[in-house]
Amino acid sequence: MKYAILVYETPEEFAERDDDAARATYWGAYTAYGQALGQGGVAAGGAGLLPPQTATTVRVRGGSRQVLDGPYADTKEQLGGFFLIEAADLDAAIAWAEKCPSVTRGSVEIRPVMTM
Repeated sequence: MKYAILVYETPEEFAERDDDAARATYWGAYTAYGQALGQGGVAAGGAGLLPPQTATTVRVRGGSRQVLDGPYADTKEQLGGFFLIEAADLDAAIAWAEKCPSVTRGSVEIRPVMTM
């Protein structure tokens, strides 16, 4: 079964992506995680996302389109990216999710991928 590992990061983690002192550690951890998924034979895709302030939120209410810059919700953690894996079951997906670098400071959500 395919699972999406959704990576939620804190503002501090997003800042580390471009910080000279933290960049190598941040990206090194995610590179190692991606390689581990590949070596484990479960990698099926994924991508990082640009920071929340680059988002555009679109809604239609009462027939009118509403377009807002940035994320709709002001939360402590924002979606930073995702990994798509092929795992035998939820327990296997959880085992991979707990190795994600953001699990110790942000959070990681696992969702089964719907087959259309």
